[in-house]
Amino acid sequence: MIKRSITLFIVCLLLLLISLSCLKREAGPVGKKTIKVITTLFPLYDFARNVGGNLAQVDLLLPPGMEPHSFEPRPADIRKINDADILIYTGKFMEPWVEDVLKGVSNKNLIVVDASVGIILSDDPAIPKPHKRDEKTGRRRENDNDHGGKDPHIWLDFSNAQTMVENILNGFIVKDPVNRQVYLKNAEAYSSQLALLDKRFRDGLALCRTDMLIHGGHFAFGYLARRYHIRYLSAYRGISPNAEPAPGDIIELIRNLSSHHLNAIFFEELVSPNVAETIARETGVKLLMLHGAHNISKNEWEQNVTFVSLMENDLRNLRVGLECQ
Repeated sequence: MIKRSITLFIVCLLLLLISLSCLKREAGPVGKKTIKVITTLFPLYDFARNVGGNLAQVDLLLPPGMEPHSFEPRPADIRKINDADILIYTGKFMEPWVEDVLKGVSNKNLIVVDASVGIILSDDPAIPKPHKRDEKTGRRRENDNDHGGKDPHIWLDFSNAQTMVENILNGFIVKDPVNRQVYLKNAEAYSSQLALLDKRFRDGLALCRTDMLIHGGHFAFGYLARRYHIRYLSAYRGISPNAEPAPGDIIELIRNLSSHHLNAIFFEELVSPNVAETIARETGVKLLMLHGAHNISKNEWEQNVTFVSLMENDLRNLRVGLECQ
């Protein structure tokens, strides 16, 4: 009887130890709280989730379906930032409100990650380069170092996206150096996905009938076009989706669609497709979505889409629009 009781006790003890071991694996490192991360745009949200893994609780400040260029944080958003361990944003040209918000944040332990560090930004095509006068001749000359604005859509060049992941990784390591190796492994795995995505775009867009992309939205795809040697024309010359396209720009798009015998015009997510639809009706070409991934719709949020899946769909549509082999 005593032997049977001892055996039963040992079995119960073993089961308890196994259960505790499973709980430890699910919860992550012992005694380590989950890092709270706030991100401003969907690409950053997805990048941070992949780097942080189960050690991070990552939240997106933008509500699903909201166009990000006109976003202004509410008091509740500022409280979220103040309570976070890490804030990740794209940079001052995409989220100019961040610098003002940070002035009112009392959390001295907040790690702020500017994901654009180390990336050379292109000029905003809507803002002409300022000119200065030559001191000797009095004639105006271009000053290449004095630009009025920059194009902040850096994640659409996937080599830039890898740099952004590296910047996010550094933020995690500064905040939680104990789990450095976990974050390094996660970041390397995700960076490899982005490198593979870049190769798919290079291979998939290498042999196409045309290299001209006509876009009925704001100038968001300059980095992508330059990366893959695509000529890019947009109805809106600048990066702001709230700008109005000039009649001359619309006429130019229609003329290019006709002269290059193009079969498609592209529109973008969360921005009214009125311009693209009007041009499509005038010319008889098809409408195709090109997702800039700034933010996602409520339906996409529920479907748990990823940055990579959105870009893969962009590649499919680009291949149709550019008539690739």
